Amino acid sequence: MEDPLRRIRALHTASTITVYQAYSREIGLPAVRDGRFPAAWKPDRMTWIKPSFMWMMYRSGWGTKEGQETVLAVEITRDGFDWALRNACLSNYVRGLHSDRSTWQRDLKRAPARAQWDPERDLHLRPLLHRSLQLGLSGEASSRYADEWIVSINDVTPLANEIHALVRNGELDSATGLLPQEQGYPAGEELLAHLCS
Repeated sequence: MEDPLRRIRALHTASTITVYQAYSREIGLPAVRDGRFPAAWKPDRMTWIKPSFMWMMYRSGWGTKEGQETVLAVEITRDGFDWALRNACLSNYVRGLHSDRSTWQRDLKRAPARAQWDPERDLHLRPLLHRSLQLGLSGEASSRYADEWIVSINDVTPLANEIHALVRNGELDSATGLLPQEQGYPAGEELLAHLCS
């Protein structure tokens, strides 16, 4: 069956969803140790969360880019994630979805979360036809994320390294077998209608 163009694919349970971020060791390692972000993490800056493991691998270069050497799997509450979806604005203007450009710009400026759909990636980090969600959290959303939504923070850098090594060796089946088993996230139409063109 063909994948829909836009769908949130993620590891999730009845009450949580796992999102990915990559940070320097100075931020990532204390976050794993303490189960919360350290003081060096700036809540006033926009922070982007990604439900797609492979999109995080693309963005961080398998955890090799400077300042992104520690790849975190952050398990957060679905209530929090759904709040972010409800309060998000698309990061790009879409004629027909938005009433006009100036209204969209006003909504984007006010929204505590912004959403964008980027091409999902394969094991070689090449773009696929379907798209994965990224959520940018700022202001209230960023504070809620750090202070209320986090259930656990795990370091998945070793997993990223292991999968990357298998890909480099051409062992794609073994690499695929280690990927997180992401499923379609059950976001109802009311959560995504304002985010899908």
